[in-house]
Amino acid sequence: MGAGGSKSSMCGSCFSGLDAKKNFKPDAAPTRNTAEQVRSITEAMQLQRTGSGTFLPSPSTRAGRAGSDTMVWASPAPYGSIPTPPAAIDVDFDLVVSEFTQAKDSLACQLDMVDAPGRATAKTLMSQRSKFEAEQILASPGTLPRPLNSEEREAVIRSIIPTATYQMLSQIPQKLLLSQNDEGQRLRRKLADGATIVVISAGLPGKRFTFERAAALGLKVVIIEHPGSWSEGLVKDGVIAKFLPVDMSQPSDVVFEQALAHIQSLGQDGITGAADGIATFVELSVPLVSRLAERLGLPGHRPSSVDNARNKHATRACLKAAGLPTPRNLLIKTPEDVEKAIEQVGFPAVLKPSSGAASLGVKKVESAADIKEAYQEIIDELKTLVVTSGALVKGDPKTQGVDASNIIDLSVLCEQYLDGGEVDVDVVFSQGECRYAAVADNGPTMEPYFNETWAASPSLLPKSEQKQLQDLGVECVKALGFTSGVFHVECKMTSTGPQLIEVNARMGGGQVFECNLRTWGVDLVEETYFAALGIPSAPPVPKQPLCAVAYCYVNAPKSGVVKDLSKLEAILKREGVVWAKPLVQVGAEVVGPEKGLPTWLCDLFVTGSTAKGALKFLQDIEAEMPVPVS
Repeated sequence: MGAGGSKSSMCGSCFSGLDAKKNFKPDAAPTRNTAEQVRSITEAMQLQRTGSGTFLPSPSTRAGRAGSDTMVWASPAPYGSIPTPPAAIDVDFDLVVSEFTQAKDSLACQLDMVDAPGRATAKTLMSQRSKFEAEQILASPGTLPRPLNSEEREAVIRSIIPTATYQMLSQIPQKLLLSQNDEGQRLRRKLADGATIVVISAGLPGKRFTFERAAALGLKVVIIEHPGSWSEGLVKDGVIAKFLPVDMSQPSDVVFEQALAHIQSLGQDGITGAADGIATFVELSVPLVSRLAERLGLPGHRPSSVDNARNKHATRACLKAAGLPTPRNLLIKTPEDVEKAIEQVGFPAVLKPSSGAASLGVKKVESAADIKEAYQEIIDELKTLVVTSGALVKGDPKTQGVDASNIIDLSVLCEQYLDGGEVDVDVVFSQGECRYAAVADNGPTMEPYFNETWAASPSLLPKSEQKQLQDLGVECVKALGFTSGVFHVECKMTSTGPQLIEVNARMGGGQVFECNLRTWGVDLVEETYFAALGIPSAPPVPKQPLCAVAYCYVNAPKSGVVKDLSKLEAILKREGVVWAKPLVQVGAEVVGPEKGLPTWLCDLFVTGSTAKGALKFLQDIEAEMPVPVS
């Protein structure tokens, strides 16, 4: 409670930047409270949550999941800021590709349009569903409310009641909360058990594991999504407590107000408690979640930080202001700006939509003739895009979705081409400090479209380069103003040093969760929920990797038709193969590099005793052409 018994926020990170005399701290409320503090983890484990509601996750989901190389790694553990378990010598981590592609049989479309219960039979729903999504992908933050100013945030602080999670946290000394060992992690899980957490947007059915992990933690999950989502069935399965529909065909500001009303009503029927936190694993919903958390005084990112991270040009400006390396760049808003870009940026260069269209519209240019042709090609391509199920795809007569041409920002960022290999730095922040930063290698992209090829963990780069990339990833998160949460930072180690590609203010998609869990034993889903609840993060990290992994989305080598998927069944039976998932169907038409951005054919994930060995195993399988195209 604040001075004089006034109500106060459990989440200083939402309200950082207020008057310093308030003494707000990231991820924590004002420190004064009337409850007597416990003196040990044993005592802390005895604390009981109040008003949590009657829902209990299905016992089967509460079972949870379990989670040496001769190389040297840069440790993902914090740099001495928290006492670490018997050491941490080296780490790195893995990236995954974004969750959409251009072909109608891509991962995004296949999962939601073919396999997803409740959507495969509702194509009219699909065509209406994407207005909010289109706005957030192409013109974020769209019509969402502006961020609150300091006076408005202070008014929120004065009006809210501390959550049940905060009341428990206030009784535990920081030293115990930040214990970076197994005992400390068990305490943090205990604090999460029974909490009510709202998840905005379920994403693709492949994200079911994020909800099963929540159930294993004892969380009472409430999903807010479009009616008819596959995730509605999780209520019957006993995985989540509630599914609250919001019509995503509405503008973003209407979606915000309806989601806000749903959240404010929680706890009234006794099934759940009042909301303790809000989270998402879907990129397009990050701006919405940040504004809902701010309005409700719950832990979360500052909306301005999210907006800057999602706009490529704004990200570069924040890095430049912080004195961090920034490639030469210029925002092309009209054809007349192309000449300015030629003069200021030079060649080689990369053109990419500032709207966040990811690999779509990204192209390398080598000359004045190239840039003029590529600019027009990108503008034409952006005008044909369709948004469906959260995925941005190239439209064709068979594609169900919302025409994006009327709302997309057609500005194109031209920036200096960055040589060198791509890496990912997966970062966990808490209370304004880095608690975990793991570096993982990415293979060379398929130019000129920059489609990813492979990823491997732990990193094969020299330890000194890993450390530089790790430091840059952490500093970029800070430069954007973030203080807590899980971040997927994409970088390059160039001939002149490390450079940022982008910061994603959420857990990486695809294989990132599995990669972190298998390599370092760090559960990024768990850490995401901790951050959303305001529970400090301090994941224990082993001295050496638990195993090595490699994975890829196999790109179509040429355009044609998929003839057979039987090879994948045989590959899956091999020792060391974790999965071999088809991303297309037999008979699907696919695009090869000679015609455009290649279609992903399948998803391969393997393990090995070393990263080099795992990568060779993966590439040997890929060389077998696991999905024949003719």
